[in-house]
Amino acid sequence: MVKKLIKWTLMMMVILFIFLIITVSYIQAQIQPVNASSTEVISIEIPKGSNTLDIAQLLKEKQLIKNELVFRYYVKYLGYGAELKAGRFDLSKNMNLEEIIQKLVEGNTFIETVRFTIPEGYNVNQIAERLAEQGLVNKDRFLQLTKEGNFDFPFIKQIPQRDEVVYKLEGYLFPETYEIKKGATEEEIIQKMLAQFEKEWKTEWNKVIEEKGMTIHDIVTLSSIIEREVVVDKERPIVAGVFYNRIRDSWNLQSCATVQFILGKQKDRLTYDDLEIDNPYNTYIYQGLPPGPIGTPGRKSLEAVVFPAENDYFFFVTKKDNSGEHYFSKTFAEHQRNNAKSAGNW
Repeated sequence: MVKKLIKWTLMMMVILFIFLIITVSYIQAQIQPVNASSTEVISIEIPKGSNTLDIAQLLKEKQLIKNELVFRYYVKYLGYGAELKAGRFDLSKNMNLEEIIQKLVEGNTFIETVRFTIPEGYNVNQIAERLAEQGLVNKDRFLQLTKEGNFDFPFIKQIPQRDEVVYKLEGYLFPETYEIKKGATEEEIIQKMLAQFEKEWKTEWNKVIEEKGMTIHDIVTLSSIIEREVVVDKERPIVAGVFYNRIRDSWNLQSCATVQFILGKQKDRLTYDDLEIDNPYNTYIYQGLPPGPIGTPGRKSLEAVVFPAENDYFFFVTKKDNSGEHYFSKTFAEHQRNNAKSAGNW
């Protein structure tokens, strides 16, 4: 009798042990990701007032968990029963139960974002108009901040205070495609664009431009002219070299782009009257660099001015063949011939 009892007890223990192993294995399997190799991001909205059962049903419906009951007991086991938050979340099928629960506990909710692109060469007014048209900023507020806003970046401290400069941040709102949270303030948008400029400016450039006797503001100013004058990237260092030659020999820069900036609009052809406008930005009248940038230079233009091509050119004219390229010349006589060639007079 005792032997039978011992045998029965051992058999029950074995059965119980096997059942326990199966149960643990099953639970472990239910805890694992629905699809470990999935890269799909699934956004879910958990309404306010949802309990664990509601959340489990929603997760199962979105195929983010394998078993509702296991989810509910696992939440309780981890001690998070009352801590799951409402909101919008980005989750994935490659997340296990603990990762999903942790997300819901932390309240790491989905942040809706918007994207916008600022093209190279845009000036502050154009940037403000573009963002206002997309409903991202109040134009007047944005412009006021670019004029008088307080932003803490080292390069801003070196911008000279000049009455002729309308917008202090002209040239420093880096042209790029940005992603911002929906409802971001004008300050936050400007901060992000200035942070991008700081990221793009290489610290090793400081020594290079110091040897040239130039400041960051000088470089950005000349780069903004290059940005508006040149279309083909390979020509940017060449044109930068032309302007450096003119500066070295005390010539006026004579950049049409600076006159266009004064006019506040793009004209297909400038008149002699345009070139005679008495304005510090008119590089046909005033020698040296204008008081500040005339737009936002991109990476290639900044690099071209920091590392210009050494050449003997003093003149350049557009080829007018839709290539966007220029004829370059060393003398005015050569320049006149190139002008005639560009105009198709020979």
